[in-house]
Amino acid sequence: MVAGAWIACLPNALAADTEITRMLKGVEERYNHTQSLQVAFAETYTMKGRKRTEKGELYMRKPGRMRWEYSSPAGKLFGTDGRYAYSYFPDEKRFEKMSLKGTEDMRAPLAFLLGKLQFEKDFQGFRTLPDGPSTFLTAAPKSDKLPYTEVTFLVDPNFTIRWLNVKGQDGSQLDFAFSAEKQNPPIAESMFKFTPPLGVIYSDLSQNP
Repeated sequence: MVAGAWIACLPNALAADTEITRMLKGVEERYNHTQSLQVAFAETYTMKGRKRTEKGELYMRKPGRMRWEYSSPAGKLFGTDGRYAYSYFPDEKRFEKMSLKGTEDMRAPLAFLLGKLQFEKDFQGFRTLPDGPSTFLTAAPKSDKLPYTEVTFLVDPNFTIRWLNVKGQDGSQLDFAFSAEKQNPPIAESMFKFTPPLGVIYSDLSQNP
């Protein structure tokens, strides 16, 4: 009976594996073939029951260029030019330049935006949960040295990622909701040139080990 029950479960297990593989490949194909992207985002950070919500517009252009332009808080900025990452905090009048490598670990689950995400290379333990026509896809990173323990994507039938949850090693959670996605819009190269405004504290951390 036990062997028979195990054999009876095989078709369902194989079907689930096939569906996960189809979804992973679909998301990779969609974003790996996207040369530029514009999307509205809402970002919520939760730590010990306290929440901070921010929102704005994200612009992406290959290779390696991103611009997170915040409307709330107004003026806040995070961006990359393919070599370095830049952050501007207007409330603190602070502008920072960092090594791009130093920011990649924390934002690695967002690598799909740059067409760099390889699910089966970076993640393991995939599982899915239907949500109407969409599907929640959850996985754990293969490396235990990253600052997060689990990620969950909400994927539409056309393989668009509408929502992302990242669980941190420190118990924090980071949620991104995406909307109004535009594939391959014209985005000027000047959008990815970052210079500190006059009168701010400028820190170049790109040479730090």
